[in-house]
Amino acid sequence: MRRLEIFGDTGKSSIIVGEQLKNIYAHIPAGTRIIVVTDEIVDRLYSGCLPKAERIVTGIGEKAKTLEAASLIYKRLVDIEADRGVFLLAVGGGIVCDITGFVAATYLRGVRYASAATTLLAQVDASVGGKTGVNFKGYKNMVGVFNQPLFVICDPAVLKTLPEREVANGFAEIVKHAAISDAEYFAFLEQHVDKACSLEPEVMERVIYDSVAIKADIVNRDEREQGERRKLNFGHTLGHAIEKTKNFSHGEAVSIGMAAAARLSVEKGYMPEKSADRIEALLVRLGLPVHADFDPDDVFTAVARDKKRLDDRIYFVFLKEIGKSFIEPVKLSELKKFVRRLAGGRFI
Repeated sequence: MRRLEIFGDTGKSSIIVGEQLKNIYAHIPAGTRIIVVTDEIVDRLYSGCLPKAERIVTGIGEKAKTLEAASLIYKRLVDIEADRGVFLLAVGGGIVCDITGFVAATYLRGVRYASAATTLLAQVDASVGGKTGVNFKGYKNMVGVFNQPLFVICDPAVLKTLPEREVANGFAEIVKHAAISDAEYFAFLEQHVDKACSLEPEVMERVIYDSVAIKADIVNRDEREQGERRKLNFGHTLGHAIEKTKNFSHGEAVSIGMAAAARLSVEKGYMPEKSADRIEALLVRLGLPVHADFDPDDVFTAVARDKKRLDDRIYFVFLKEIGKSFIEPVKLSELKKFVRRLAGGRFI
């Protein structure tokens, strides 16, 4: 079991990698009224491991991450007379962790919460860093706040119950962390890809820890995404747009977005082509797509509404080489041309 700390404006958050889900009680302040927020699948699989506490069970998928869904949780909290001393415990994937953190920040102007992440995507990304929020009118995370959980538990053993596609979702964010920050970690992934795909415990504990360490280091330097934290959006500008317009999961869309961002880095002369080839090859070996057919106008409309937009530009993450990233504002007009070339298959 290994621990990392994030120090944010809303408090300190401990990320505990390797702790077992059944031991979650040990990390919750004694005498606290606990309310578990989880989803239907996790409730069915792990109800025996969860605290004997009041429980709010949400739906599945992006439809469970909206203001309407948050409103149902508020109503339930009011109905059971939850006061400011209550402790919300999110047990689930990124959607459950996001909406619980958002509700915790806004219910009675703020109550304590923590997360037990049960998907690989949540363990290495979604539950770490204090970003919480809900989708609005189909656009991801348009309404939200920064709110650090008291702790996050990452139990690699629970990953065994995930379908392969969900595991691949998490690997997209893992590749992102290595690509933007750590060439040695990227090489480790290349060398151990088969063991990682089979969720070999020793390999996965290192992978989860290294990814969380990269994200924690960035968040500690830039919690509110004013500079350095923007690097964590590598592949996400195009990825979120493709996710909105096509039937791809978050990880699949981000994988396509990373492959595209790597190729744009090559086109602009920032990175050698062989590095982009390595990124694509690793993504494919992890079961992720690196290209898609899409309507360029639909994708560009979504890009133009990205949260990272500032006037006629968007902060875009480029690579100099694997492990070295930088942020540069790109004009929307340039991105529009790129999206058209991408849709025409002239990049990937």
